[in-house]
Amino acid sequence: MNVQRIINRVCGQFLITNIKTSVFSIRLKHTKNDLENHQTKIMGRGLPEKKPLPGVKSIILVASGKGGVGKTTTAVNLACAMKVIKPEKEIGLLDADVFGPSVPLMMNISGEPMLNDDHLIEPLLNYGVKCMSMGLLVSGENAVVWRGLMVMQALDRLTRHVAWGPLDCLVVDTPPGTGDTHLSLAQNLPIDGAIVVTTPQSAALQVTKRGVNMFEKLKVPIIGLVENMSHAMCPKCGTKNFIFGNETKKTADEMGLEIIESFEVDSNMSECINSGKPAIYALPDSIHAEKYRQLANKVFKYIANKDNKQAKAKEQ
Repeated sequence: MNVQRIINRVCGQFLITNIKTSVFSIRLKHTKNDLENHQTKIMGRGLPEKKPLPGVKSIILVASGKGGVGKTTTAVNLACAMKVIKPEKEIGLLDADVFGPSVPLMMNISGEPMLNDDHLIEPLLNYGVKCMSMGLLVSGENAVVWRGLMVMQALDRLTRHVAWGPLDCLVVDTPPGTGDTHLSLAQNLPIDGAIVVTTPQSAALQVTKRGVNMFEKLKVPIIGLVENMSHAMCPKCGTKNFIFGNETKKTADEMGLEIIESFEVDSNMSECINSGKPAIYALPDSIHAEKYRQLANKVFKYIANKDNKQAKAKEQ
């Protein structure tokens, strides 16, 4: 006998009709804002406490809504540029893309990391940057086929079970989209800011908006947009050809964001990626290398300004 028949026997069909009507009336009294506030409170109950990584002063995320826009290239060259312009600073690079790690290729690192006396994974070092990636823990020929919980456990290993410190800044290369990885990082770590990478195509810009909205909901400050493949230069006359469109500035204005750096199409970048030598080292005199140095300076300035604001807030 189902539940409806039992209720009908005990209460009678008339009473059931009245109950249904009352419930419907109550629901009508709740506005959309009431429901959203209620959901926010429920979600807030189970959120973990944000704990800093031992010895890591600042954490910067590099993200993109859409894949294939040069996000990892940006993260790799940003980390290396930060080390180049300020050699005294300790810089780290975390590849948080569990399913498609490509930092080992771009940073020319390989081999299984070692454990130290504290049973923490020692990150591999190249170009003066401390690196860690799932690609170092899993054979390149094997596919990572995991469910959400296993991904979260892997992220915990890559963050809290790695001997990162001392670091002045940890650059985190995140996977495309707006998934579990971003949510887990934002809820567990004190993120200082995020750089969102895009290309001028309408499809990329549309997904970029979703990424920006995600960070706003997670209360992660957005440093700005990085535009890749903005245009191609004609080798003969030097004319700019906007082969993928020119809508990034409009989209940035709509979102109230700044394009902090814009990169043109350059075939030499593919060679840098394949050779495992970032453009900041392979092409130090190129326009790309100069722009990556400018981007690194802007990130350092952003971190310094945020540190100053936090220091003044503590004094008050």
